[in-house]
Order: sequence, then structure tokens, then C-alpha cells
Amino acid sequence: MKIVIDARELRTTTGRYVERLLHYLQTVDSVYQYYVLLSPKDFDSWKPKIKRFHKVKCPYKEFTFAEQLGLLWQLRKLHADLVHFPMVQQPILYFGKVVTTMNDLTTIRFENPTKKRLTFKSKQFVYRWVNKIVAHKSAAIITYTEYVKNDVAKFAKANSRKFTVINLASDPVTDKPEGLPALVDQQFIMYIGRPLPHKNLERLIEAFALLQEKQPELRLVLAGKTDSNYRRMARIVKKRDVQNVIFTDFVTDGQLRWLYEHCAAYIFPSLSEGFGLPGLEAMSHGAPVVSSNATCLPEVYDDAAHYFDPLDVDDMARAINDVLTDDTLRAELIKRGHKQVGKYSWERMARQTLDVYKSVLGE
Repeated sequence: MKIVIDARELRTTTGRYVERLLHYLQTVDSVYQYYVLLSPKDFDSWKPKIKRFHKVKCPYKEFTFAEQLGLLWQLRKLHADLVHFPMVQQPILYFGKVVTTMNDLTTIRFENPTKKRLTFKSKQFVYRWVNKIVAHKSAAIITYTEYVKNDVAKFAKANSRKFTVINLASDPVTDKPEGLPALVDQQFIMYIGRPLPHKNLERLIEAFALLQEKQPELRLVLAGKTDSNYRRMARIVKKRDVQNVIFTDFVTDGQLRWLYEHCAAYIFPSLSEGFGLPGLEAMSHGAPVVSSNATCLPEVYDDAAHYFDPLDVDDMARAINDVLTDDTLRAELIKRGHKQVGKYSWERMARQTLDVYKSVLGE
């Protein structure tokens, strides 16, 4: 049988899941033929290891009319027995057997202040509609956590029996650690990722300002490629005159590893997540994690993180200070973090996904 996997987002920030799925499916499955849809820019860089995996160039971008019409036609020509869309975006008029991975409903619930409000709201309306249609037309739905499963099922009024929870996993960074000169021998807490509104960085900056009253030498490192939202954060820092906030811009894997290994704590202040990989990655490198208690994060981190209410700046500052000042707590979090990371496996994720394929195909 022929399975098509949509890998158009392979090299994006959300593409790690697809890349690991493709990697391990080549190990755990010896039966199906796979056709992998790749954007033209990624076509040469991804190379299958076995002959049953075939590359297909797919020039149709997500959330476009070309996707709705061109990709629809391409899928029909491929005569797939099953198509796996690792994201919600897909041709809504494709009615073959579909497995969809639904990450979360964050995009539906939060705005982006750097986008034109009317345009963003209209796209958000369409996205809500697409989520509901996809939840009903998919033969099976994969979510990363029980929280997201229940959230999507309730939102879309979809049959919860078609959902399967399959956890992600975290690999430690293997590149040689590369220190950032401005941070050598300095005490710092850190966050890495996109600075979208649901990531809650504005409150983290406020909590950091409170921490500085007792620890004036402490630094807050916000790591990630500079974009319009990070520039907005920099303006907030300047306006409020918060000292020792460091925007790194893009960091290499070696620099990221060094940051994880030398930070006093990794802070995850998010208001909404589908899984929360950065926290697990930090744990794998021995960083104590101080996390929001919102959405799925307590489910993923269990007792390996120290939690706070992400809407309460004082509570956030309290939790961070607990880890900075209590050596016993810090050591326990590091120990639990290593144990928690070991509960997750990319290979198990691929095997469980393969089981979903077999179930949909009636095997």
C-alpha cells in the first residue's frame, strides 16, 4: 500500500516532528511504500535511506489557493491509500483516507500584534473553520498530549475515539559547546524560541525586573532569531528600563548547548503549548526548568519542573527565585529532569504512528 506524508514544513521550526517521523519509519516499517512531499527548497537536502521511500516535489505553499487546488490534484494523481498531514493545513476537498496531526489550538486563541489586525482576524476565522472540517473528515487524529486531544475534540465536536495521543521526544544537542563571550562567568536564566504573544515573554521580563531587586547581577537571555516580535520585546525592555536583558539573535546548536549547560534555570512562561519540547531539551542538558502550569505543560514535565501561574508576575518571580536560591530544589529538578526525558522516545513515536496507519488501512 502507498502512504503519502506531507513534509513541506520539514525545515521549519515545527519540522522536527516530521523529520524524526520519517527517520524512524525507515527503521520500524518494512511493508509500506512511502511518498514524501517536499517543498522545492528542501528536495535535495532530504535523502531517504531505503528504496521504499520516494521523494515528490510539492511546490504548493500552506494556506494558499494553490494548496487547495494544486495539492488536491497532486494527491489524486498519486493514488494514495493513506495521506498523513502532520499539520492541520491540507486540501479540504480531499476525501481519501487521511491521518492528521493536530498540534494545538494556540493560533485560534492568540493574536499576533505585529500583523495587521483585520487581516489576521480574517485568517484566524478561516483557520478555525479548517480545524473543524479537518477534525471531522480525518479518519484518525494524532495529538501530542491528552490535554490537546480533549481540547480539540471539544472545540471541533469531534468523536474522541478517533484520537490517538502520541508523545514527542527530545534529543540532546550533540554539537560541541560554544560559549557566548558576554555570558562567560555570568549568572543567567534563559528562554529560547519565537517571541509570539502566547509565549508570554512580556510577563517574563516583568518578573525578571522584580528578581533584579534582590539579584542585580542576574541576566535574562532571550535566544532566537531577531524578528518583528523580538524587536517589540526590545522596545518594551528599553521603555521600562530593565537592565541585563540580552537578545542573542540566532544561536548555533553549539551555542544553544552551552546556554543550556550554563544557565541557572530555563524558564518556560508560555500560556499555551501543544507539547513543550524546549523544556525537555533543556532538561536533557542538565538545566533546571521553571515552567508555566498552563495547558499541557504539567502533563509533559510532571514533577521535573517547578511551576508558576503564567498570568501572575509575582508568582513567576517567586518560582524562579526558589530555584536560584534553593540548592536542594535545584539538584532535585536536574535529577528528575534527566529521568523525565528518558520517558519519551522518537522511535516509539514512529511505531505508534505506524499503528495508527495500520488501523486506518484495516490491517
